[in-house]
Amino acid sequence: MQKLTVIAAAIAAFLMPSVHAADVATVNGQPVKQGWMDVIRKDAQENGGKIDEKLVASNLIRNELLAQEALRLGLDKQADFTAREEMRRRELLANLLINDHVKRNPVTEELVKAEYEKFKIQMLGQKEYSARHIQVQTEAEARDVIAQLAKGGDFAKLAKERSRDVASKDKGGQLDWLAKGAIKPPLGDALSKLQKGLFTTVPLKTDQGWHVLRLEDVRDLQTPPYDKVKEQLRQRLKAQQVSTLIEGLRAKARIEGGK
Repeated sequence: MQKLTVIAAAIAAFLMPSVHAADVATVNGQPVKQGWMDVIRKDAQENGGKIDEKLVASNLIRNELLAQEALRLGLDKQADFTAREEMRRRELLANLLINDHVKRNPVTEELVKAEYEKFKIQMLGQKEYSARHIQVQTEAEARDVIAQLAKGGDFAKLAKERSRDVASKDKGGQLDWLAKGAIKPPLGDALSKLQKGLFTTVPLKTDQGWHVLRLEDVRDLQTPPYDKVKEQLRQRLKAQQVSTLIEGLRAKARIEGGK
C-alpha cells in the first residue's frame, strides 16, 4: 500500500504544472516566458541600463494574471481589440525594421565629424544675445513697465519686483546667452533689432504672457565643442537615415488614398 502511495505521489508531481527551466514562472499553468525577460534585459542594456529581475518578474506575472482575467471575461472579443492588436504588431515591425536598418548602416565617428563641420558652417555669421527680461500677465502691466523704464526706471529692479519668470527675476531678469532661433519668434525678432542698452517699447506677447526685453550685449554665436554636440549630431544623422528609408519605400510603393 505504501509503495502505491509513493507511485501515485510521483505521478501527481509529474502532472502538476511546474516552472520550466526556460520559464520565469507559471500562472494557472500558463508560462511567463524567459524570452520576455530576455527582451526586456536586452532593451535595457542597449540603452546603457540594467534591470531588476525580481521587479520585472513581478510585473510579468501581474500582466499574465490580468491578461488571463481579460480573456476569461471575453474582452478580446470587443470590436476594437483586433484593430489595436494589428496596429501594435505593425508598429513593432516598423520599429524592428528601423533598428535593423540603423544597425546595418552605422553612423560612424567620421560621419559625425563631417556633420559637425557642416554645423560649424551653418553657424557662421549668426549672433547670440545677452538680455534682461520682464514677464507679466497682461498687456496693461507690460505697458506700465515700459512707461516706468521710459522715465528712467531700473530694469533689474523692476524685474525683481514685477516679473513672473521665476528663472530670471531674482537675477534682475538676466537671461543666459541665447541665439535668435532658440527664442520664441516675437522675442527673438525684437532682440535682433534692438541696439545695446535699449529696451522694447512695445509689449511682446507669447503663450506665457507679455514681455519686455532689454538688450545687454551681442556677440558672434559660439560654436559648441565637438564633444558637447556629437551625440545630438549622431541622432540627427540616424533620423536622416530613417527618413531616407521611409521615402525610398514610399517611392517604390503603390499607395492609393490616405490623402
